[in-house]
Amino acid sequence: MEGILLGLGLLIIVGYLWYVSLIKKRNTGREALSGIDVQLKKRSNLVPNILKIAQKYMEHEKSLLTEITELRTLATKGYDDVDPDSVKQHLQVSEKLNQKMSQLMVSVENYPELKSDNTMLQAMQTYNEVEAQLAAARRFYNSAVSELNTAVEIFPGSIIASMAKVKVMPFYEADEAAKAPVDAADFLK
Repeated sequence: MEGILLGLGLLIIVGYLWYVSLIKKRNTGREALSGIDVQLKKRSNLVPNILKIAQKYMEHEKSLLTEITELRTLATKGYDDVDPDSVKQHLQVSEKLNQKMSQLMVSVENYPELKSDNTMLQAMQTYNEVEAQLAAARRFYNSAVSELNTAVEIFPGSIIASMAKVKVMPFYEADEAAKAPVDAADFLK
């Protein structure tokens, strides 16, 4: 009888410790996602300033500027940080905004007066610094998500995770356009 109680007590302790570990990993993932959001907010705050400066010179790029404005609006909308689908959609919109901003930065090269504007140069430098910080935040997030997903998918974590409503979270991935090889000839025209 004592052996059964001791075994049951040990099982309860191990289950509780596994539960605590899962919650810690989930919270680390949420903290990492929050770090990405801080950098995305910084980037989103820079976008209007860059667009204002660019609009003075880039009459032929109006559709790109409009698309960036729309993506910025979507990227700054709230989302459910414990819902994997909501997180994935949020990260995809943010990546699309990043692509369009990269496209804008390349387009700036075609406008010598804009390229030499000190305010634009400073805004672009700040934007690049935020992008570097965002890349670091993405790496931290993906590392935290990797640990969480492993813990959720391996037995007995899978059982405990389903009881605690801890779900596998999406990685921050570059979309297909970002993965495509770059042809330098496209930029040397």
